[in-house]
Amino acid sequence: MFHVKHPSPHILLINPWITDFAAYNFWIRPLGLLSLASLLREYGCRVTLIDCLDHLSRRTPYGDGRFIRTKIEKPLPLKGVPRNYCQYGIPERALIERLSSVGKPDLVGITSGMTYWYPGLFKAIEIIRKVFKGAPIILGGIYATLCHEHAQKYSGADIVFEGNGARAVLQLMSELTHFELLTDNCKLEIDNLAYPAFDLYPHLDYVCVSTSKGCPFRCTYCASPYLNQGFYRRDPGKVVDEIEYWTTRYSVQNIAFYDDALLFNPWEHFIPLMREVIRKGIPCQFHAPNGLHIREINDEVAQLLFHGGFKTIRLGLETSDETIQMESGGKVDNKEFENAIKNLKRAGYCGEEIGVYIMVGLPGQRAEEAGASIAFVKETGARPLLTEYSPIPHTLLFEKAKEKSPFDVENEPLFHNNSILPCQWEGFTLADYRRLKEKVRTWSNGVVE
Repeated sequence: MFHVKHPSPHILLINPWITDFAAYNFWIRPLGLLSLASLLREYGCRVTLIDCLDHLSRRTPYGDGRFIRTKIEKPLPLKGVPRNYCQYGIPERALIERLSSVGKPDLVGITSGMTYWYPGLFKAIEIIRKVFKGAPIILGGIYATLCHEHAQKYSGADIVFEGNGARAVLQLMSELTHFELLTDNCKLEIDNLAYPAFDLYPHLDYVCVSTSKGCPFRCTYCASPYLNQGFYRRDPGKVVDEIEYWTTRYSVQNIAFYDDALLFNPWEHFIPLMREVIRKGIPCQFHAPNGLHIREINDEVAQLLFHGGFKTIRLGLETSDETIQMESGGKVDNKEFENAIKNLKRAGYCGEEIGVYIMVGLPGQRAEEAGASIAFVKETGARPLLTEYSPIPHTLLFEKAKEKSPFDVENEPLFHNNSILPCQWEGFTLADYRRLKEKVRTWSNGVVE
């Protein structure tokens, strides 16, 4: 229990629009914001959530789908890109109506996603300012952390919070609301955190579950080591309890794992977790959009994936070039990849169900190397999926990206947008990328060249 010195504050939490050339809802939820909402409610705050991305024009049986989109004017740095630029999510008028209906909050917390989505974030802050004059606005999240100075200078938020420390953000909110939020260590331990506040949504087609925090790997293109200090895991039994909670109480049938390394040391974590899910007969379809660690997919893990209900399998190969594999972190080699594909097929997956991420447009990468990686994946019978490289501040590869990119990626986050192929050069042009993309599409449609 705690002593209340001031009336319980009303805190409004907002997940803003995506602004981009393309976007799709691969089980996107603001998990950090929802976890914060749960903590605030535990300490007696009244919490309202507005998720601008909780508006789809079309949904698949798995819960993912296409966002509602509105064509908008391109930001000046992207004027030369010959593609439509859109705002994805709730229509602007609907957001204003929703804000007007919730009552003035004592504090507004708004999160941020990809660094190059900031135009939608800035517009949301501008609207909040007009609707709720005087309400303090705290900005946090990925963009706010990776591009902290840019966010401080241009976002319009009163405070830009860097990092993801729950204790620090609760202390900040305590100071702004004059409401005592006790942050005892026990409540903030990874196995004692309340479940994210998915119940704030009017309807749940899916939920996202994180069984760990951080990542044990140090891939040169990934910002996870900067965003999350260390690697911590939840008790597998408590993860199963959470899965059972959502499937039983809210009839959720689709769960996406947000882990960066779900299969790391599987005998300690994934194997006991999935054995318990199967033993209990929990009726659920699982998805792994972040990519699974290939090295650990032995026969037992593959069987557990298949019989445990994993419907979306994504593997993070990135490249078949062994030199680049070692330079970028050494988390997998080609032999391990081939063994993983064999094990997954033996478990019951067909090749088309096994999606393999191939990263294209890396600094200095040649189109031929990307083409060879695509062909290698195809030879195993799996499905290659192109992921365009995005230069991310505070990653080991960012310095090389600044050197190789024709764009000012250091000072303008819009140039981090993977749709423009930020590190394109004469050895890997947009025309090369389109050719590779068409080849992958042709293969996926079953056309033999």
